[in-house]
Amino acid sequence: MKRNIIQIDENKCNGCGLCIPNCPEGALQIVDGKARLVSDLFCDGLGACLGQCPLGAISVEEREAEPYDERRVMENVAGQGANVVRAHLEHLRDHGETGYYQEAVAFLQEKGIPVPTDGKTISGNHHAGGCPGVAYRQIERGGVSTNSSGNSNFSQPSHLRNWPVQLQLLNPNAPYLEGSDLLVAADCVPFAYANFHQRFLKDKVAIMFCPKLDRTIEEYVEKLAIIFKEKNIKSVSVAHMEVPCCSGAVSIVQKALVLSGTVIPFRQYTISINGEII
Repeated sequence: MKRNIIQIDENKCNGCGLCIPNCPEGALQIVDGKARLVSDLFCDGLGACLGQCPLGAISVEEREAEPYDERRVMENVAGQGANVVRAHLEHLRDHGETGYYQEAVAFLQEKGIPVPTDGKTISGNHHAGGCPGVAYRQIERGGVSTNSSGNSNFSQPSHLRNWPVQLQLLNPNAPYLEGSDLLVAADCVPFAYANFHQRFLKDKVAIMFCPKLDRTIEEYVEKLAIIFKEKNIKSVSVAHMEVPCCSGAVSIVQKALVLSGTVIPFRQYTISINGEII
């Protein structure tokens, strides 16, 4: 996939190493007397090292690179002590990387490692520089709700299990994707099909986009391909409207399947404007 990532000009770099301490993610090392980017997986492309190079040898470029993996970064960072962990969290927070920040904190909590804090954490309704709505979360669903009050607002329980649902905001490393059944739905489908939650969404992870209006289609293909390849997806269902432009949702998913090189059970559903399955 294309993303921002560090580039080092070897002709300018003198191997001073000043950039190394400012990359708590561990993406940089001194090799053969030069600073080197040792792993695309560890470089978030946010440029914490840029201002530390006295010779201006480091820049950020957009190129094909492996997707940044926050969990693998945390496996590296956590062993370097509380100060390095704090520096990494502050780095994510100051750049508004809410999703990665939450992923890092979840890793620390999972491993029983104290979370260093200065009172400026990103969580819930309190955040610094980023939108909390992009932080991934898994929604636990209990039994079917009952409507004892007679209020029609509660007559149909929600079956949404994940957040966010928009593909552009989705983190392909979100743990709820592992071993899941995916529902890829065009934006208009839930409005047209009244029983969307019960018929399509139940027990599935939701992904939504508009194949007509969204301008990041190639990015969608690449992101879906990563999910298909790395997350052991059980099945993929695609729901789209009957209008011709909406059938592009099927094409995007099929291209991603080919790109991923995986074979996953696939179904598609066409919804009429009158709200019926065709």
